[in-house]
Amino acid sequence: MKIIDRYILSSYLTRLISVFGICMFIFIIQTFWLFIDELAGKGLDIIIIGKFLIYYSPKLIPLVLPLSVLLASLMTFGTLSENYEFAAMKSTGISLQRALLSLVIFHIILGIGTFYFSNHVIPYGELKSYNLRRNLAKLEPTLAIREGLFNEIGSFNIKVKKKYGDNDRFLEDVIIHEYTPNKKNNIVIKAERGEMKSEPTDPNLKLILYNGNRYEEFIPKKVKDRLRIPHAKVSFDEYEMNIDLSQFNNINLDEENITTSFRMKKIDQLRISIDTLENSFEEKQEIFYNNFSKNNSVSFWIKRGYNTANYEGKFPKHILNFINTDENWKKATVFDQAISRVRNSLRDLNAKRGQFFAFQKLINLHKITLQEKFTLIFVSLLLFLIGASLGAIIRKGGLGLPLVLSVIIFLTYHYIGLFSKNAAEDNSILPNIATWLPTIILAPFSYILTKRASSDKGFVSFYFVYAPLLIFIKKIPFLKKFNEK
Repeated sequence: MKIIDRYILSSYLTRLISVFGICMFIFIIQTFWLFIDELAGKGLDIIIIGKFLIYYSPKLIPLVLPLSVLLASLMTFGTLSENYEFAAMKSTGISLQRALLSLVIFHIILGIGTFYFSNHVIPYGELKSYNLRRNLAKLEPTLAIREGLFNEIGSFNIKVKKKYGDNDRFLEDVIIHEYTPNKKNNIVIKAERGEMKSEPTDPNLKLILYNGNRYEEFIPKKVKDRLRIPHAKVSFDEYEMNIDLSQFNNINLDEENITTSFRMKKIDQLRISIDTLENSFEEKQEIFYNNFSKNNSVSFWIKRGYNTANYEGKFPKHILNFINTDENWKKATVFDQAISRVRNSLRDLNAKRGQFFAFQKLINLHKITLQEKFTLIFVSLLLFLIGASLGAIIRKGGLGLPLVLSVIIFLTYHYIGLFSKNAAEDNSILPNIATWLPTIILAPFSYILTKRASSDKGFVSFYFVYAPLLIFIKKIPFLKKFNEK
């Protein structure tokens, strides 16, 4: 490798690693705030939260890497142009294409590596993060009795007016609702004071209440006795309760119940799933078509005894004569049953249409996920060419204009892909075309910019637009006389 290649490659990699680290950190923080409601208040330690973020981070790579490549290339080549280093290269006969050669080879290797990363690491991270998130959702909030609110702990609902003392172990004005096996609130306990006692090795929470009453309603088995609603009231000076906490949040966070989602599959598995789903979809459509045609054909009605040929003719002139004959009664019966049958058929069609739509959407999601793995091979290279060409054209490094241009270009690319994939889910666009649409748009754009940067042309020239307009305006008689004056 020549010195100029090493210099450009080292300058670019330094910025790429720095930008990638910063962007990755920002996206991870954004992910943490996105799931803060599911993580907060459940007594999770930093290891569990860190594990979730590590499992979730691989799916951020296809979003962070293109942005980092675009911004790093803009900054690198913008700085080289701003410091007239490109001018020095060109004076020695080194063109822009020659300067880009080492980085083009690097991005080809990077694209292949990203492809294998998306095919192996991202599905594994999705498997782990999705199941861990499902298990975390089963956790109840940590055992904490808050003042002025009912706090559900096992089969008890506890409310206290005030807490005080060491570790807030003393309670004032305690109300406890205890759920019976029939899940009804038949027992209520009220006390003036309370005290919580528990040992670190004891799975039970010992709660001692002072100066209170215990109320319990009884539901008689006989209906006539239920009108009296008997109940029992017991006063106490001291009442000790043991609340079982052994099963509280006893959940295996490493359990993996979902392993067949389309985001958890590799390319071979996706192809098999797509083939299986499409065959099953075609079979379901054919079965529904045959059943629907069989149950709604003319031959079906003839078999049921409703031969429409027997009821051809005009209605009686007077409406009251319609009910005078048995034939007219049969006509009315056939019409009513036909209307009911059509309504049922339309209802079945609408219900089946929703099922087929969901089935087709699932197939499209599999196809989109499959094609996304291949698009990652080219995205980094195309965005690099765009960033390097823009940097050479605008001749500006740093985090000012390059950052603004990078964000605009990346958001344009990202939202084109987002809208096209959303359209592909409901079959408005073919999934294969929708997934490749941003890449198809980027390809000619990167070619044009690279060509203009190589020939030292500006970013955009509107001369071919406004030059014909100026010629046309000068030919207008009124404006021509005005210009002569």
